[in-house]
Amino acid sequence: MNKVLLVGRLTKDTEIKTTPSGTDVTRFTVAVDRVKGQGEKDTDFIQCVAFNKTAQTINKYIHKGDQIIVEGNIKTGSYEDKD
Repeated sequence: MNKVLLVGRLTKDTEIKTTPSGTDVTRFTVAVDRVKGQGEKDTDFIQCVAFNKTAQTINKYIHKGDQIIVEGNIKTGSYEDKD
């Protein structure tokens, strides 16, 4: 099972883009604080993507600095350069 729940703040305002097939997409980054040790905090910056109605709702109602809860799954990617 691949499920994640993030609670953090939006790092900048979102922007909707539409794919050639007509799908609305928004990409955004969520700053998530975590406790490192004795009262020390560290912040992870998690890149997220939302589609269609979810993308439209985020773009309309959530702005830079607002707290957001994101539920979804994690996908990682990798690539090999030509060298």
